[in-house]
Amino acid sequence: MSYIDGFVIAVPTANKQKFVEHARQFDPMFIELGALRVIEGWGDDVPDGKVTDFRRAVQATAEETVAFSWVEWPDKATRDAAMKKMMEDPRMDPATPGNLPMPFDGKRMIFGGFEQVVEVKA
Repeated sequence: MSYIDGFVIAVPTANKQKFVEHARQFDPMFIELGALRVIEGWGDDVPDGKVTDFRRAVQATAEETVAFSWVEWPDKATRDAAMKKMMEDPRMDPATPGNLPMPFDGKRMIFGGFEQVVEVKA
Protein backbone atom coordinates (compact mmCIF):
# COMPACT_ATOMS: atom_id res chain seq x y z
CA MET A 1 0.00 0.00 0.00
CA SER A 2 1.05 3.59 -0.54
CA TYR A 3 2.55 5.99 2.00
CA ILE A 4 0.96 9.38 2.75
CA ASP A 5 2.47 12.66 3.93
CA GLY A 6 -0.18 14.96 5.41
CA PHE A 7 0.00 18.70 6.08
CA VAL A 8 -2.33 21.16 7.81
CA ILE A 9 -1.54 24.89 7.72
CA ALA A 10 -3.19 28.22 8.43
CA VAL A 11 -2.99 30.52 5.41
CA PRO A 12 -4.02 34.18 5.46
CA THR A 13 -7.26 34.12 3.49
CA ALA A 14 -6.01 37.07 1.43
CA ASN A 15 -3.09 34.85 0.31
CA LYS A 16 -5.21 32.16 -1.34
CA GLN A 17 -3.90 32.90 -4.84
CA LYS A 18 -0.32 33.09 -3.54
CA PHE A 19 -0.88 29.70 -1.88
CA VAL A 20 -2.06 28.23 -5.19
CA GLU A 21 0.89 29.75 -7.07
CA HIS A 22 3.33 28.44 -4.44
CA ALA A 23 1.81 24.95 -4.72
CA ARG A 24 2.01 25.05 -8.53
CA GLN A 25 5.71 25.94 -8.28
CA PHE A 26 6.72 23.34 -5.70
CA ASP A 27 4.26 20.43 -5.95
CA PRO A 28 5.64 19.19 -9.30
CA MET A 29 8.89 18.42 -7.45
CA PHE A 30 7.05 15.73 -5.48
CA ILE A 31 5.91 14.10 -8.73
CA GLU A 32 9.37 14.45 -10.26
CA LEU A 33 10.80 12.58 -7.26
CA GLY A 34 8.30 9.73 -7.34
CA ALA A 35 5.04 10.87 -5.73
CA LEU A 36 1.88 9.42 -7.24
CA ARG A 37 -0.20 12.53 -6.60
CA VAL A 38 -0.37 15.75 -4.60
CA ILE A 39 -3.62 17.22 -3.31
CA GLU A 40 -3.96 20.80 -2.02
CA GLY A 41 -7.24 21.51 -0.21
CA TRP A 42 -8.57 24.94 0.77
CA GLY A 43 -10.83 24.93 3.85
CA ASP A 44 -14.50 25.20 2.97
CA ASP A 45 -16.35 23.41 5.76
CA VAL A 46 -13.98 23.36 8.74
CA PRO A 47 -16.14 23.51 11.88
CA ASP A 48 -15.02 24.55 15.32
CA GLY A 49 -14.92 21.56 17.65
CA LYS A 50 -15.79 21.36 21.31
CA VAL A 51 -12.40 19.95 22.36
CA THR A 52 -10.10 20.35 19.36
CA ASP A 53 -10.27 21.04 15.64
CA PHE A 54 -8.15 21.90 12.61
CA ARG A 55 -8.20 25.64 13.34
CA ARG A 56 -6.92 25.18 16.90
CA ALA A 57 -4.30 22.70 15.76
CA VAL A 58 -2.60 25.37 13.65
CA GLN A 59 -3.67 28.37 15.75
CA ALA A 60 -5.63 29.86 12.83
CA THR A 61 -6.94 33.37 13.32
CA ALA A 62 -10.23 34.73 12.01
CA GLU A 63 -8.30 36.12 9.00
CA GLU A 64 -6.87 32.71 8.07
CA THR A 65 -8.18 29.66 6.26
CA VAL A 66 -7.06 26.12 7.03
CA ALA A 67 -5.42 24.28 4.14
CA PHE A 68 -5.12 20.49 4.17
CA SER A 69 -2.72 18.81 1.79
CA TRP A 70 -1.32 15.39 1.20
CA VAL A 71 1.21 13.65 -0.97
CA GLU A 72 0.73 10.03 -1.94
CA TRP A 73 3.89 7.98 -2.45
CA PRO A 74 4.18 4.41 -3.75
CA ASP A 75 6.02 3.47 -0.52
CA LYS A 76 7.96 4.93 2.42
CA ALA A 77 11.36 4.25 0.83
CA THR A 78 10.47 6.42 -2.18
CA ARG A 79 9.21 9.15 0.13
CA ASP A 80 12.31 9.08 2.32
CA ALA A 81 14.65 9.29 -0.69
CA ALA A 82 12.59 12.11 -2.21
CA MET A 83 12.52 14.15 0.99
CA LYS A 84 16.30 13.90 1.29
CA LYS A 85 16.71 15.12 -2.30
CA MET A 86 14.19 17.93 -1.81
CA MET A 87 15.99 19.29 1.24
CA GLU A 88 19.20 19.47 -0.83
CA ASP A 89 17.53 20.98 -3.91
CA PRO A 90 18.13 24.73 -4.46
CA ARG A 91 14.55 25.03 -5.73
CA MET A 92 13.43 24.59 -2.11
CA ASP A 93 15.63 27.45 -0.85
CA PRO A 94 13.62 30.68 -0.48
CA ALA A 95 16.82 32.63 -1.21
CA THR A 96 17.09 31.09 -4.70
CA PRO A 97 16.03 33.68 -7.31
CA GLY A 98 12.61 32.90 -8.74
CA ASN A 99 11.41 30.88 -5.75
CA LEU A 100 8.17 32.13 -4.27
CA PRO A 101 8.12 32.83 -0.54
CA MET A 102 5.87 30.67 1.63
CA PRO A 103 2.50 32.44 1.82
CA PHE A 104 1.90 31.12 5.36
CA ASP A 105 3.65 30.74 8.71
CA GLY A 106 5.52 27.44 8.38
CA LYS A 107 6.11 27.29 12.14
CA ARG A 108 2.41 26.52 12.65
CA MET A 109 2.26 23.75 10.05
CA ILE A 110 1.51 20.29 11.39
CA PHE A 111 2.65 17.36 9.30
CA GLY A 112 3.44 13.70 9.42
CA GLY A 113 3.95 10.53 7.45
CA PHE A 114 1.30 7.83 7.52
CA GLU A 115 1.36 4.17 6.63
CA GLN A 116 -1.77 3.29 4.71
CA VAL A 117 -3.71 0.52 6.45
CA VAL A 118 -7.09 0.58 4.69
CA GLU A 119 -8.19 1.58 1.20
CA VAL A 120 -11.76 1.57 -0.11
CA LYS A 121 -12.44 2.50 -3.73
CA ALA A 122 -15.61 3.12 -5.69
